[in-house]
Amino acid sequence: MAFDPFAGDIDLDTALGTLGEAVRGADDGELFFERRRGESLVFDDGRLRNASYDAAEGFGLRVVSGEAVGYAHSDELTAAALSRAGEAAAAVKGGRDVAYADAPARTNRRLYADRSPLDEPAFGAKVALLREIDAYLRERDPRVVQATATLSGEMQEVEILRADGHRVTDARPLARINVSVIVEENGRRESGSAGGGGRHGYDLVIDPARWRHLADEAHRKALVNLEAQDAPGGAMQVALGSGWPGIMLHEAVGHGLEGDFNRKRTSAFAGLMGERIAAPGVTVVDDGTIPDRRGSISVDDEGEASNCTTLIEDGRLVGYMQDRQNARLMGVPPTGNGRRQSYAHVPMPRMTNTYMLGGDTPPEEIVAAVEDGIYAVDFGGGQVDITNGKFVFSCTEAYRVKGGKVLHPIKGATLIGDGASALKKIRLVGSDLALDGGIGMCGKAGQWVPVGVGQPTVLMDDIVVGGRGD
Repeated sequence: MAFDPFAGDIDLDTALGTLGEAVRGADDGELFFERRRGESLVFDDGRLRNASYDAAEGFGLRVVSGEAVGYAHSDELTAAALSRAGEAAAAVKGGRDVAYADAPARTNRRLYADRSPLDEPAFGAKVALLREIDAYLRERDPRVVQATATLSGEMQEVEILRADGHRVTDARPLARINVSVIVEENGRRESGSAGGGGRHGYDLVIDPARWRHLADEAHRKALVNLEAQDAPGGAMQVALGSGWPGIMLHEAVGHGLEGDFNRKRTSAFAGLMGERIAAPGVTVVDDGTIPDRRGSISVDDEGEASNCTTLIEDGRLVGYMQDRQNARLMGVPPTGNGRRQSYAHVPMPRMTNTYMLGGDTPPEEIVAAVEDGIYAVDFGGGQVDITNGKFVFSCTEAYRVKGGKVLHPIKGATLIGDGASALKKIRLVGSDLALDGGIGMCGKAGQWVPVGVGQPTVLMDDIVVGGRGD
């Protein structure tokens, strides 16, 4: 049954009356209703280690007054809770009296089906699938000492109500599968992992061709790491692979191009609109309109339709990602990037699918152009300081390259630098643009939302690599 927040104790007229009183004289505001259901199954070391199911629903009432925000939320969908929330959030107005902002433009676009991944297959079939993945990995290689398979899905249903009667609804499925493996040889243990997903049902992630590919990838990465030697250290050329390595672009550059950091001038890119911040040929977009992608949203959490926003064009800064509040304060249109983790959180400018467009250089020519450096294919964790763009990222799959030839895999490599300088060090942009497999989560101010990343293969000069090898 579809989520209807007005089927119980709160009727539409009551909600409109309470919200209207709360936002009277304020710049903006809305009621955000949500129902979310989710599950996660973890099969580890030959047994079902964990199976969880969560369900939650509630509302958040926001009143925006200048740079201030009043926000109150409740997990009770009752008229009494709504009345208390309205009184609390309205206190932020402090006597101000301005015109209520126009509603977002309407859209009928749907970027994903509204079928919940929790509806099928049955629980027993999901457990059987995870057991089959475990057996597949163990039977193919006696060096596999541990295998872990995880299946997770959720359905988020939202309704956004404005005081002018404007209503927006969205039903957002999300499914993901992840496989990790540990292999042992001659007393040495190494691991590898792979995953995928998106805004669709389980059918696309449990297809045998899909999960076998992921299992094979996890196994391959573990075997590569068995042969890895210590990474070199120092400034050198770095070729970044396509797809998931775009996570470095997301962290080192993407956050710095969110509107709130630039309005408050805490971003390393504040005040640089129109200036060159990257090498010629580098174009970066944030695109929430790609069907079925993990980071896509038909509408954001303020009711704005998602967009494809160009952030960097041919090396020059041309745009920021905006929610409604920051867009108004900066005198620009919103871009459909107002996102929140749940009804208990305020919206803020957030990324969707952020990626660099492809160039015209074949990827094999980029690797062949590395005279002395590394080829980084996959990344793990990283840290970024938004105020100056400085980053540290660890490579989970990388190779030593000399004279344009790949020599051997390396371990322990970290990339160190800052986003603004790194973008200017890009010399070649590959023709093989790829998005990640659908595994990304992004954290900001304690809130987590699903995102996508991507890029083509690129060559960067003079990047500092942390390592202990030659």
